[in-house]
Amino acid sequence: MNMPILATKLYIPLPRTKAILRPDLIERMNKGLDRKLTLISASAGFGKTTLVSEWAAVCERPVAWLSLDEGDNNPIRFLTYLVTAVQKIAEGIGEGVLGALKSSQPPSTESILTILANEISTVPYKFVLVLDDYHVIDAKRIDDVLIFLLENLPPQMHLIVATRENPQFPLARLRARDQLTELRATDLRFTPGETETFLNQVMGLVLSAKEITALETRTEGWIAGLQLAALSMQGCEDIPAFIRAFAGDNRYIVDYLVEEVLQRQPDHVRNFLLQTSILDRLHGPLCDAVTGQEDGNARLDALERGNYFVVPLDDRRRWYRYHHLFAEVLSAHLREDQPDQVATLHWRASIWYEQHGSPVDAIRHGLASEDFARAADLIEMACPAMRSSRQEAAVLGWLKALPDELLRCRPVLSTGYAWALLACGELEAALDRLRDAERWLETTEDMRERPETPFAEMVVVNEEEFRRLPSSISLYRAAYAQALGDVSATMKYARRVLDLVPEDDHLLRGSAVALLGLASWSSGDLRAAYRSFTDGMAIVQSAGGISDAIGGAIAPADISIAQGRLRQAMRIYERGLQLASEQGEPALRGTADMYVGMSQLYLEHDDLHAATQHLLRSKEQGEHTGFPQNRYRWHVAMARIREAQGDLDGALDLLHEAENLYVSDFFPNVRPVAALKTRVRVAQGRLDEALDWAREHGLSARDELCYLREFEHITLARVLLARYNKERADHSILEAIEFLKRLLQAAEEGERTGSVIEILIMQALAHHMHGDISAALASLDRALTLAEPEGYVRIFVDEGRPMAALLEAAVKQGIAMNYVRRLLPAFGKAEVSTLAKQVMSEPLSEREREVLRLLGTDLSGPNIARELMVSLNTLRTHTKNIYDKLEVNNRRSAVRRAEELDLF
Repeated sequence: MNMPILATKLYIPLPRTKAILRPDLIERMNKGLDRKLTLISASAGFGKTTLVSEWAAVCERPVAWLSLDEGDNNPIRFLTYLVTAVQKIAEGIGEGVLGALKSSQPPSTESILTILANEISTVPYKFVLVLDDYHVIDAKRIDDVLIFLLENLPPQMHLIVATRENPQFPLARLRARDQLTELRATDLRFTPGETETFLNQVMGLVLSAKEITALETRTEGWIAGLQLAALSMQGCEDIPAFIRAFAGDNRYIVDYLVEEVLQRQPDHVRNFLLQTSILDRLHGPLCDAVTGQEDGNARLDALERGNYFVVPLDDRRRWYRYHHLFAEVLSAHLREDQPDQVATLHWRASIWYEQHGSPVDAIRHGLASEDFARAADLIEMACPAMRSSRQEAAVLGWLKALPDELLRCRPVLSTGYAWALLACGELEAALDRLRDAERWLETTEDMRERPETPFAEMVVVNEEEFRRLPSSISLYRAAYAQALGDVSATMKYARRVLDLVPEDDHLLRGSAVALLGLASWSSGDLRAAYRSFTDGMAIVQSAGGISDAIGGAIAPADISIAQGRLRQAMRIYERGLQLASEQGEPALRGTADMYVGMSQLYLEHDDLHAATQHLLRSKEQGEHTGFPQNRYRWHVAMARIREAQGDLDGALDLLHEAENLYVSDFFPNVRPVAALKTRVRVAQGRLDEALDWAREHGLSARDELCYLREFEHITLARVLLARYNKERADHSILEAIEFLKRLLQAAEEGERTGSVIEILIMQALAHHMHGDISAALASLDRALTLAEPEGYVRIFVDEGRPMAALLEAAVKQGIAMNYVRRLLPAFGKAEVSTLAKQVMSEPLSEREREVLRLLGTDLSGPNIARELMVSLNTLRTHTKNIYDKLEVNNRRSAVRRAEELDLF
């Protein structure tokens, strides 16, 4: 949805004509400019906005201003306004960012901020950005935006945040680094001298020093309380009596004083104040529409001149807002005095906002007016744009506020409700809404056949969406079925979409083809799954779904890994990153997921450094550059690195986090985190917990096999082998060997070479445990043959000493000698040292070992010859023999090879 910019949010409030000068606070703010953040935090009525606006008027640096409201909890809206505010003083900054935010698939927040920070760093002068009323923000994602910005703030920019509540920033760290200036309520309270000036000069009262002290003491310098007291005393005949009766905490003071203020106003002023209190922002024509009067501009001007807690939002005095606390109290009095008017006032505001192109505000007031039919109409028209901008959470909140009986007669809205529920993981509720919509389609078909039948009370506002309803419902039913693992239903509904949609509806068509691929994946038909899913993503990409195409690369990559095609999986991830880079910065959603996938492949190749760097790169991109359902993958990948490093406790902690982050989606869960945790526990020797996992998940070696449980069954085989290692019961190892035989046959029939390699390795270990070396080497030989072309390493090395012993036996039999040589360096030295002699075609002589040791020093050839007291030709002969035995061709390679084999 293209979001119009409300210019009034970007205006700096003008200083009051009779303001109290506060030079000490101004000086503190000026000194704080060399730090990153100035935080002005105090409850309502302490003059935060007034102070900052007065400081901005005398600040030597340019100042950008953003007044926040509840709508700014949406990250896209917040960032749009933030960039636009900066552009007010740095023209041209962030144009590309604004363009990206308007797209249907906006990139990640952190990518946007990275680009913005880089552009700000090019500004040739220093400036200030003010965020006023930050307490209205309650979205963690917005807090994360500010935290990232603060951590990467260019020196050109200083941030000021005015708020009633402490924001969720790392304030302690900022204090420790001397990057924070703070002004709190104790700093903002009026001093006795400021109180005297305010009451007698600004508010025009004539109070004695004793009376001023009494008010200052009772309000504790609270500016709003003093202002309300002054308004109440204007025209009061017995001021001393008023002051004596003036007591209580802030809430009761406000209630009392507003009563006094409101009761002293003419009816037309009082009604205006109460009726316009429903508005977040005040504008003359809007106020006229709400109150039914024609003098809104004049009223607002008079209220400002009379100090009635009205804050101008622009320099032309066209938009205002009430002081928040004042508005809250006015609203409470409206509900008490004119309860029957509240709904009407909201209804009028909704009409005005709709007419002036602000559907979100129109919907908000429509819901508040309880004219639910009108609100439903507005939501139905807004749904397509909200869907394209992925604001399903907002839509879900609106729809849940509507009466259920109203929704049931609106098939388009019911389908939109189903979309929002599916996107938020509420599957059963989504199915109910789809059924509601389907009933109306059946009714419509019945009307075509029997037009004399009275047409029911179906309501359709968006005719275009209604025409697409059969295909949309089928698509959502396919998605629902896939989320439940119902392969046949997924295929049934996805094929129905293809029958219904026209050829040029690429988004629906591509989504349906991709769902067919996911269904094939769930059933274990990996070849069909790969073909169908990649075809579907290509169609979606042609419809402009670039981000979906990038993030969708995970599925064909995972399928390729299951097929044992590691190199193909790496190419898929690389193409995904290339596609992302072609779109320019900021990074599109899905980019971070590519780095996570590549990390896992680098880990299998035993490049732990590259694996770690890719995970860090993913982190730098920001979790919002990945799809939410994939967040758990980062923790799984890091857990595997920890496991490879020998930190099993750390690996298990990360897997616990991954399990908490896991969100069921439309990809089949073929590698459950619980099974991964069990594998770590087996490595830790926690067999009882591993056996508990098997019992809890209903797993046994006699199960009927299926692809969706293949990873769990292979994990179970590991548990059975661990139990035999501990108990040495023959029936346990025989059960495991038979189970592995069945698993191998199923994996081979499904062409799942990745599983075949792992099962063969486990077969080899099982036969070795049972004393059948010949069978063990036969399985290992097959595993090595399948694994070598794709460069598998960790799948062998992670088995530790038992695999090292098998490789030693394989070397003696001349099995895969070259491949074993490449695998050996990945084992620990304890394992490698026992194999070194077996790997070399001929062991080194003692003299050759001595020469090799000196080759590892900085000595030149002639110096080595002198050290050994041999001729240079003899040294060359020894060196050539060493190179031949180590299968290298230079000194550096020989030294590195010797280190790998622990020959030193």
